[in-house]
Amino acid sequence: MTADSALAVDSVSNDSGSAADQPVLDADFWFDPLCPWAWLTSRWMLEVEKVRSVRTRWHVMSLAVLNEGRDVPEQYREAMRQAWGPVRVCIAAAATAGDEVLLPLYTALGERRHLQKAELTEETFAAALVEVGLDPALAAAARSTEWDERLRASHTDGISRVGMDVGTPVIAVAGTAFFGPVVTPAPRGEAAGKLWDGVLLVAQTPGFYELKRTRDQDPVFD
Repeated sequence: MTADSALAVDSVSNDSGSAADQPVLDADFWFDPLCPWAWLTSRWMLEVEKVRSVRTRWHVMSLAVLNEGRDVPEQYREAMRQAWGPVRVCIAAAATAGDEVLLPLYTALGERRHLQKAELTEETFAAALVEVGLDPALAAAARSTEWDERLRASHTDGISRVGMDVGTPVIAVAGTAFFGPVVTPAPRGEAAGKLWDGVLLVAQTPGFYELKRTRDQDPVFD
């Protein structure tokens, strides 16, 4: 058992004390702000941090980059064109203000996109940037290729851990990585912790690749 695996086991079992009493397990989370399922998983991850000794580091990945050169169905092509804007703004913000701005900016963008159903315009990006204390001029990055090399590097860092046939989010923790979980609504409290425990257990099982069923409901944002 590796040191990371031992920490993961500790994070699963909290019977001997609160999450604060356990060693901190670092998890890396790659997101695209456009994806409603990734948004729900990110809200679940924040709940996990409340009940398990886990610290999340946030990174950008890109559905636009992922689908470059692919025969995307017509109904998704416009969405992929729009997908460049928010990830470019996020990566520009991280490059200029540090990675610690990613979570608050993602939250500000996600609330506008997924809860308020706002369009992905530069005005939307600027309002989110202002909310988290960043320069609204960074909204112009949405139509610039200036940060695309950095964006592609962040995307590749995440997707290379799980393979090209998945999407967002990607989570890497304790020497393993996986796509998902895809869940709606986002579990809260101890239910979030139990899902985390189960995800870690299956993800760290040698030879385990997939557990899936057809989604029969749309994302629920509560």
